[in-house]
Amino acid sequence: MSTLPALVWIALGGAAGSVARALVAQSLPARFPWATLLVNGLGSLLIGWLMARLGPGETGTAAALRHLLVAGFCGGFTTFSTFSWQTLEQMQKGQWGAAAANVLLSVALCLLAVWLGWRLGSQ
Repeated sequence: MSTLPALVWIALGGAAGSVARALVAQSLPARFPWATLLVNGLGSLLIGWLMARLGPGETGTAAALRHLLVAGFCGGFTTFSTFSWQTLEQMQKGQWGAAAANVLLSVALCLLAVWLGWRLGSQ
């Protein structure tokens, strides 16, 4: 995967994913990080579906699409590091309930979404 063409596909997908994530965040400003929760859920759904549809092959079109869409777009779109930072910020403010809810909802939603994506992609 560390070949130059693969890295170019990943970079292009990552740029698009990052822009998409920023647009979602701008459209859902709130005290609770709903945009991050939504992006992580959608990204998990998408990565599950893509992996089911593209399969494990390491060469050809499927591999290029995995580089572009899975490593690139989903990697740039999902925001686990942002999720972690926002949870820590809530904890630092003493908002322990909101922090715990964010962790539980994020993990549950993303596991459910990746499973659903896999099921949808496997049909």
